[in-house]
Amino acid sequence: MPVAMPSTAARRGVDAQVPLPTPANDVAQVQRSVIALIPALRGFARSITRDAGEADDLLQETLLRALANLHQFTPGTNLKAWLFTILRHTHIGTAKKRTRERKMAAGVTAEDIGAAPPQKWLAATSAMKEALDQLPADQREVVILIGGLGFSYEECMEVCGCAMGTVKSRLNRARARLASILDAATVDDMT
Repeated sequence: MPVAMPSTAARRGVDAQVPLPTPANDVAQVQRSVIALIPALRGFARSITRDAGEADDLLQETLLRALANLHQFTPGTNLKAWLFTILRHTHIGTAKKRTRERKMAAGVTAEDIGAAPPQKWLAATSAMKEALDQLPADQREVVILIGGLGFSYEECMEVCGCAMGTVKSRLNRARARLASILDAATVDDMT
């Protein structure tokens, strides 16, 4: 004779009023978390693209990819690192595509395709931006993630897809180079 399985209410307890977590609840929570990270994502996008319009396009593409692949995200893992990795990979893919397109376009230089120069704000902000622009892309990325956005070394390691020692080395080299660039700019301003 088959044994009857207790009902869901019986397994939870007769007085249980707490609903069991459902995938829909998890998705809604992840979506709220994604929305909360949009300002940080936008800031990172603007820092790596150096153009507000291009950054907004990158952010939009990142969010579309993240939402389309939300089923691949494992709840309980680092959503922040997952989103920043998607943004970074989208940026790299777009940059590679542009490079291929530029090579194919005969007689068109990179300056013809580029955006308008950035607006000058305060002298210190301008000097810092120019100094960051002089850094290699991998060093600039680490400085922005850790120094600008407050990522931990572990989160930065996940986003960049490299070892902890590499992150620390890039950050150390970037800080030293920024210091020398900014010192030179200060000395030039005084003379």
